[in-house]
Amino acid sequence: MSDLVLAIDQGTTSTRALVLGRDHVVRGLAQIELPQHYPASGSVEHDAEDIWSATLATMREALARAGVAPAAIAGIGITNQRETCVIWDRRTGKPIHRAIVWQDRRTADLCARLKAEGVEPLVTQKTGLLLDPYFSGTKLAWLLDNVPGARASAEAGHLAAGTIDAFLIWRLTEGRVHATDATNASRTLLFDIHAGAWDDELLRILRIPRALLPDVRDCAADFGTTTLLGGTIAIRGVAGDQQAATIGQGCFQPGMVKSTYGTGCFALLNTGTTAVASNSRLLTTVAYQLDGRRTYALEGAIFIAGAAVQWLRDGLKLIDNAAQSGDLAARADPTQNVVLVPAFVGLGAPHWNAEARGALLGITRNTGAAEIARAALESVAYQTADLLDAMRRDWPGHDATVLRVDGGMAASDWTMQLLADVLDAPVDRPAMLETTALGAAWLAGMHAGVWPGPEETARAWAAEKRFTPSMTEKERRRRLDGWRRAVKAALLFAGTE
Repeated sequence: MSDLVLAIDQGTTSTRALVLGRDHVVRGLAQIELPQHYPASGSVEHDAEDIWSATLATMREALARAGVAPAAIAGIGITNQRETCVIWDRRTGKPIHRAIVWQDRRTADLCARLKAEGVEPLVTQKTGLLLDPYFSGTKLAWLLDNVPGARASAEAGHLAAGTIDAFLIWRLTEGRVHATDATNASRTLLFDIHAGAWDDELLRILRIPRALLPDVRDCAADFGTTTLLGGTIAIRGVAGDQQAATIGQGCFQPGMVKSTYGTGCFALLNTGTTAVASNSRLLTTVAYQLDGRRTYALEGAIFIAGAAVQWLRDGLKLIDNAAQSGDLAARADPTQNVVLVPAFVGLGAPHWNAEARGALLGITRNTGAAEIARAALESVAYQTADLLDAMRRDWPGHDATVLRVDGGMAASDWTMQLLADVLDAPVDRPAMLETTALGAAWLAGMHAGVWPGPEETARAWAAEKRFTPSMTEKERRRRLDGWRRAVKAALLFAGTE
């Protein structure tokens, strides 16, 4: 059997497909940007049909660019934007509404009501999550309650639901398979991460019919076959994007941590077979599930990372492309102490405040584009520092000595050096930057028996560059203290501090 794998990387801003070999060389790559829809303040949607058509088109193009036929592919691996969810009609395969994106805040009132009813401790104990609009469960409840006829159709068994991976599997298998993996299931507010199953009590609280939900399988498993590419290819691996990146970074040992800088920033600390309960408002989640055994992680989720650079480009028109942000920031006046709190859609870990909004503080008459760009990039480093501090508190004695980074922002030397300075720890950028797609590919290739297991894969990981801290402790403390005062000011403005 060939060692080539076709990986689908369905993200927030684009859909990509890559053909990779076990040598981690990309043979073919295709990408299509994903239109964003903002029907109301705080609402973010994707058209699931756009996602499907882009997935099929990029798969075909990646195969063509690689110059290989479907028969040469050992398996398909899928990774996806995790908490984005969709409901579709089993009879037609058509979505009943646009997919609601993980950034969407429309269910904030429902989450607040459930918190007031004292539900959150039970939710956290079973799922490792907090009651926040970020997660899929309240989005599914909103769809059932707000799309005419949806609840009745769901209770009659006519509808199917899931995160984007489940929708793609359904479409690829032409409705033969309705399944997801444990990592995506663990982000729904409906899945008991200790029992490894959908939870009836949580389903009752959110009024979600069990028949709506997919089967939950290992990350490396049989998810059916597709014949839509001119031949039969098995779907053999699935993981949510951050868990896929954890795998792609070779973080298989407890204590290893990776941080992905895409639209948001997500840091995962492997805690092995122990589901560490957080006292710092981090998330306890499934890192991956292989051979029926779950490995857990502590996760810190930041909603705005690369999206702050997009704001510089699209909102403020300060740059023409994202790559210019580091050069612009490097020209900033070092005597100005401008701080951006990028709470454009609320604050994630460790604050979890859906009402907070962005704040720009410390501006003077001399503040210009360079200072604002620097503040945007610095905010990512400061938020990461908050996450790693929380991880140390939650799991003492397991400090990560090195942070492995990936995602679009990781390509910026200026930003990664700043990150190392603020964290006072080395930052390693991998030789293979396509870590999310690589994780999905590894799951499929390993399940097909043509890629190596975790130990060999971990040994093969290589750094392209290491960034070592050079900032003085006094300067580091000054900057972090300023950041924390700015966050407090943003929370005060929101009326939640």
